[in-house]
Amino acid sequence: MSFQTSRRLGFALAAILCASGLSAAGNAEAVAGKKININQASAKELANLPRIGAKAAERIVEYRQAHGSFGKVEDLMEVKGIGEKLFTQLKPYVALSGPTTLSEKVSSRGTRGGSAGTKSARTSVPVGKGR
Repeated sequence: MSFQTSRRLGFALAAILCASGLSAAGNAEAVAGKKININQASAKELANLPRIGAKAAERIVEYRQAHGSFGKVEDLMEVKGIGEKLFTQLKPYVALSGPTTLSEKVSSRGTRGGSAGTKSARTSVPVGKGR
């Protein structure tokens, strides 16, 4: 592979990684400051949280009805199916008081296992003899 070709490939790879990072940052900025009050939100509102579906949202509501209001946001980890890893993704979007201001689903794309661009960049580079 010539120096010029590898240089172009490097620039292309850098552009892909930057673009994927910017789209993830843009999504975070779009919902910045938006919160869900976990002590008052309905199951439908709770389902707007990343990686929370209808069943998990219903479990949160059932837990709240059985145990009373959440005393701290970390108590959310007491709900079946919400562990420390998921909680760290939910924490920026949850509050114990105030109005629920998050009104649309937060995308969880790219939140698992590192950056979203890593996998596509890895598979787009040809590997083998003579390349």
